[in-house]
Amino acid sequence: MLDSTGTVVDRVDGADDIPRLTQAVSALSSRGAPETSAELASAPAVSQADALNARLESLINAYQVMLFMKGTVESPNCGFSRQAVKLLSDAKVSFGTFDILSDDTVRQGLKTFSDWPTYPQLYVNGDLIGGLDIMNEMAEEGDLSEQLGVPKSDVAVLSEGEEKSSLDDRMKKLINRNRVMLFMKGLPSAPKCGFSRQIVKLLDDEGSSYDSFNILEDEEIRQGLKTYSDWPTYPQLYVDGDLVGGLDIVKEMKESGDLSDLLSG
Repeated sequence: MLDSTGTVVDRVDGADDIPRLTQAVSALSSRGAPETSAELASAPAVSQADALNARLESLINAYQVMLFMKGTVESPNCGFSRQAVKLLSDAKVSFGTFDILSDDTVRQGLKTFSDWPTYPQLYVNGDLIGGLDIMNEMAEEGDLSEQLGVPKSDVAVLSEGEEKSSLDDRMKKLINRNRVMLFMKGLPSAPKCGFSRQIVKLLDDEGSSYDSFNILEDEEIRQGLKTYSDWPTYPQLYVDGDLVGGLDIVKEMKESGDLSDLLSG
């Protein structure tokens, strides 16, 4: 006798052995039907759910304080997200963000994962705090950083004079981190604006070795460097600790041949 896969499961010699034949048929029936296509199809769905939950947990724990919002810190795409960013920034809380508009799988999955239907959503140490209403209530009860149980940023706990000095020191160290230093939006491998993309190409075409800093990751540096360098826009290129300028100047130097000499030193 063969099962549904064609495998021999029993053998009865002679058609006249009725009791033995009946016993074999009964045994085959008791083996049960194979998994249905529907049952098989359900297996990948489970693994996909597990993979999504693992990804959500990874995102939630990427920072001690993690805000899932619409848009970015620089460009919130809803009033609630804008207010949440302001509350955390005013409280000098260091936090990471994820733009749920950039990934609908995360956007929908996190609602189920957290059992919280709206955005923004704030997590601290991997635990859900809540949305904007909860944040407002906590801020009204006292210092938000204390309510969240997280320390203020290092610069925030300094006096005003010390804060400026500390920021200046940070900027000087960043400017001199490499002989050729580019402050840009995004990374050379993934620029976040056309101007940054163009200046990266100019430097790469020269075969120059350079370091970069993503000003979108640090609002203090982004705003402070404008004053420090007296240059209001990005990208900004520094060589040997001195400001060269932005994209227009680098383009002019490229056309005149001065850029190659500058970069080669």
